[in-house]
Amino acid sequence: MPMMEYLMRFSPIAVALSLSLATVSSAVLGQKADDQINPRSIALVQQGEAALAAGKLDDATDLMEAALVVDPRNRSAFSGLGKIARDRSLPGKAIHFYRQALSLNPDDLAALEGQGEAYVQRGAVERAKTNLERIKSLCHVTCAPATNLAATIAKGPPVETVAAPMVSSTTPAVKP
Repeated sequence: MPMMEYLMRFSPIAVALSLSLATVSSAVLGQKADDQINPRSIALVQQGEAALAAGKLDDATDLMEAALVVDPRNRSAFSGLGKIARDRSLPGKAIHFYRQALSLNPDDLAALEGQGEAYVQRGAVERAKTNLERIKSLCHVTCAPATNLAATIAKGPPVETVAAPMVSSTTPAVKP
């Protein structure tokens, strides 16, 4: 009789627990991260990309930021903001945005490529080479992001990055 009493006491709990675990595990396995992005956020990113292609950087920035307000998990919006920052010659800001995208998906080839290009723009060619190696390891064969980043690395940083004079905070700037 004690065995029957034991089963009667704990069977409902065991059944409820197993059902909840089965439901959660099947839901997690059936979805990719991008499937959960709010459709309004995706639409805003698409509008932002169109504005970026038209050269309207301010409009593109506003749309990408709005997409992140709607859904902060939209890594395409972070990559878009990174591209805009690179176009404005703000590589540090671009690297930050690409880092945000990579924190959501470390295997995002577009974000790795964009961050690598921002590293080159900033003059950090060795860090860009690290991104290139990561892209190559993810592609397994030659892919467009690897080819594009390799070409950017071969071209090197912009002339103004290489030739920019270093001004120390302790040394006053000399006017000619």
